[in-house]
Amino acid sequence: MHPLNRRRVIGAALASMGANAAWPISAAKGGDAIVVGQSAPVTGPVADAFKGVLAGGKMAFEQINRKGGINGRRVDLILLDDAYDPRRTVENVKTLIERDNVVALTGLGSTAGVGAALPILAEKKVPLVGVYTGAPNLRMKHHPYFFTTQASFKDEVFYSVRNLVTLNSSRIAVVYQNNEFGKLMLPVAEAAIKEQGATLVATASLAIDGSDAVSAAQAVAQAKPQAVLMMAVGPSVVGYVKANRSYVGVPIYTISTVLGVLPALGDDARGLAITQVIPYPWRQTTGMAREFAQECERAKVPVAYDTYGGYLLARFLLEAMRRAGKSVTPESLVHAIETQKSWDYGGISLAFGPGNHHGTNFVETTIVGPRMTFMR
Repeated sequence: MHPLNRRRVIGAALASMGANAAWPISAAKGGDAIVVGQSAPVTGPVADAFKGVLAGGKMAFEQINRKGGINGRRVDLILLDDAYDPRRTVENVKTLIERDNVVALTGLGSTAGVGAALPILAEKKVPLVGVYTGAPNLRMKHHPYFFTTQASFKDEVFYSVRNLVTLNSSRIAVVYQNNEFGKLMLPVAEAAIKEQGATLVATASLAIDGSDAVSAAQAVAQAKPQAVLMMAVGPSVVGYVKANRSYVGVPIYTISTVLGVLPALGDDARGLAITQVIPYPWRQTTGMAREFAQECERAKVPVAYDTYGGYLLARFLLEAMRRAGKSVTPESLVHAIETQKSWDYGGISLAFGPGNHHGTNFVETTIVGPRMTFMR
């Protein structure tokens, strides 16, 4: 268990970036550098939720460049802000491929944005290695240039519902964000509840800004659930958790998308049951966890789940590029990921192949305890 309240400092390095700014991680671009591209919400309604993963990825790229880069070549990461707008995600992806000649994209942030970008990746034959959405619809059809390194939201939801049924909390209400992400996840939750023999007693949607959180909680309260399954990101999480305390008073089970807003919740986060899709970052029993702790100390960033997620994704991509050979190309990178059967991901194993681009379904549950600590 470790304090999280210092996570408010994570975004300090990001605060000065403009809405359309490029973010080169190394001191200078050009020359013989390997260039990687990213489109993510630096501004907009869910920007705070992405500060941790962006800070973690930044640390990994800076670390590799301090050590001489990949096979003697510096690695530049160019980050473009999409403000959680899928149209801007598409524009950014095209820019990164056509203007910046990136060898790969990584860390896209929105379900709709990834879905809109996938056809472009297939046309341009540029891989997307790792995203910060686990939407199951994105994984239904094999894509030759799309790889994931974390379990899907479906894995998380089914895991939570199984836990609730085991605890005899089978009357479940579902609260979901009123956008494409939430609307995709509602039927997933309904299917999980039905499959596990539980009862769906109510559903309520949430505006992305949380403005209708009180009315959602009041509607849920009327159904007298034993637990609430919440699928949301950004300000709506804060609004609903507080409203749930006042009007519903039953435990909330939620997925890893809420991690970035926990500092904004403060003490109200206590008791949240959150599924995690990356290893526990404070247990330094692996070399990766120890290096991450050292990088956090160097950057004056606290150890946290979301930061570790960004760091792990970047480290995986960087290792894949190292194994792709001195002349890294999109094709050699895809080949390197597909042909290495097992990859260490901070203590869990990723497995890929020509027909399997989704490396893991690892999920575990943590409870937010006193003083914003995680209990496993």
